[in-house]
Amino acid sequence: MAADRTTPPVAVVTGANRGIGYEVVRQLADRRYRVVLGSRDLAKGRAAARRIDPGGESVTAVRLDVSDEASVAAMADHVTRELGRVSVVVNNAAILYDTWAQARSADLAEVQRALDTNLFGAWRVTQALLPLLRRSPHPRVVMVSSEGGSLQSMSGGTPAYSVSKAALNALTCLLAGELRRDRVLVNAICPGWVATDMGGRGGRPVTEGAAGIVWAATLPDDGPTGGFFRDGKPVPW
Repeated sequence: MAADRTTPPVAVVTGANRGIGYEVVRQLADRRYRVVLGSRDLAKGRAAARRIDPGGESVTAVRLDVSDEASVAAMADHVTRELGRVSVVVNNAAILYDTWAQARSADLAEVQRALDTNLFGAWRVTQALLPLLRRSPHPRVVMVSSEGGSLQSMSGGTPAYSVSKAALNALTCLLAGELRRDRVLVNAICPGWVATDMGGRGGRPVTEGAAGIVWAATLPDDGPTGGFFRDGKPVPW
C-alpha cells in the first residue's frame, strides 16, 4: 500500500516511545505516513516523536494507556478531531514477559494485568478506531504477537505472556473474519526475539523485527488477512 504524497495515510502505533514500536513509527514515517505515536508517558512520547521528526510534520505523540478505557477513548477523539482518518492501527503495547513464572503456580492477578494490556488493550484500541478504519480505502490492523503465543510450541513457562499472546492471536482471527467485508486486513506478527528492554540482549536488531510489522501495515489490498507471520512467512498457530 503506497502512501499518497498529498494526503498521507494515518497510522496509530501503541507503546511506541521506545523499542519495536518506536522503530515501527520511524519506518512508517520514512514511507510518508502521518504517524500517531502512542505512549503512556506523554513527555517520553513527545521526546521520541521529536527524535524521529524534529519538525513535527509527520509524527505526533499522544498520551495512550491501552489498559485505561478513558485514555483510549481520549486518543480516538483526538485522532478523529485532529486528523479525521486512520488507515493503519499497530497494536504493539505489551507488558510482563514473566520468565520467572509457571502456570501451575502463577499469580493470577499478574496474569490478569498482562491480559488487560496485551489482549484487552489491543481490543479497546481497535474498537475505538474502527469507525475511522472503515472509512479508509486501505485499512490495516496489525497485532504485534509472539511465537510464545503459538499453541504448537507451548510447553510451559511465561504463563501471563504466553496466554495473553495466544488470546491476541484468537482475536486476530475473529476480527479478520468479521471485518473482511469492510476490506480491513487483520494479521498477527511475531517480530522474533528482538534486542529491546523486554527482549534483552542477544536478540536480532530492532530494525529487522519492526520490518515485519511494517510489512503487514502496508500490505496491498489483495494481501493476506487472518494470518500469523514472521518476516512475511507464516508461523504455526
